[in-house]
Amino acid sequence: MLILLPPSEGKSAPRRGKPLDLDTLSSPGLTPARDAVLNALVELSSGDAEHAARVLNVPRTQPGLVDLDARVRTSPTARAEAVYAGVLYEALDLPTLSTAARRRATSRLLVTSSLFGLVAPGDRIPAYRLSGDAVLPGLGSVAGHWRAHLDVPLSETLGDGLLVDLRSSTYAAFWRPPARLATRVATVRVLHESDGRRAVVSHFNKATKGRIVRQLLEDGARPRTPSRLAEDLTRLGWRVEVGPPSARGTQLDVVVDAL
Repeated sequence: MLILLPPSEGKSAPRRGKPLDLDTLSSPGLTPARDAVLNALVELSSGDAEHAARVLNVPRTQPGLVDLDARVRTSPTARAEAVYAGVLYEALDLPTLSTAARRRATSRLLVTSSLFGLVAPGDRIPAYRLSGDAVLPGLGSVAGHWRAHLDVPLSETLGDGLLVDLRSSTYAAFWRPPARLATRVATVRVLHESDGRRAVVSHFNKATKGRIVRQLLEDGARPRTPSRLAEDLTRLGWRVEVGPPSARGTQLDVVVDAL
C-alpha cells in the first residue's frame, strides 16, 4: 500500500542541520527535475523581492518567505516529517508513532511536493514556499513540470499494491493515475455532516485524513483493493461510503460530524 499525501503550506524551518543534498533524497531519478525547479525558484527569489512575492503569492505579512526561497539550497535541513506542519500533519503526528508504525510510514508514505516532486518522511529538506499552482519564470507551471516526471517513480514505488490518494485537487494535478491502475486506486474524501447537510470543510478534511493515516499505520492493515480499505476503515471506527469504480479509481467518502 502506498499513501500519497499533500504537503503543508506552513512549514517548520530547521534551525540547524546540513544543507540540502539532492543525492540523499528518495526517488533519485527525480534529481534533474528537482534541480530545475530549485534553479528557477532561487533565481526568481534572488532578484526583485516584490516581483518574486507576487509570483509566489507570498502574503504581505510574510516577506521573509522570499528570502527563505533564495537560501533554499544552503539553509539547514531536517526530516520532512518535522518540516511539514499544519492540520493534517499535526493529526498524523509521525514522530509519536510506535516503532512498527514508523517503519510502515517509511515505506508507505510519500508527500507530493512542488519543489521536490515526491518526498519521503525521512528525506532531509529545508523549509520553503512554493505553492502547487505556482508558475515559475523559465520553468512554467510546477504542476505541468511534475506531470512529466512522476509517473515512473510512482508506478515503481506502488508496484502491485493499493494506492490511497489523499492529495488535494491542486496536488492531484501533479500526477493522474493511469486507467490501468484504476482497480487499485482509492481516493478519500472527507465530508462534514451537520443538520442533514454535507460539505467538504478544509479543517475537518485535513484533520480526519491525518487521523486515518495514523490509524492505518498503527493498525498495520494492508488492503489491496478499495473495498478492502473501506472495510478496514469501518473496522477502525469510521463511517465510510464507497462510490462506483471509475477510470480514475474508487472514491471513498468518510463522513464525520465532529473532530
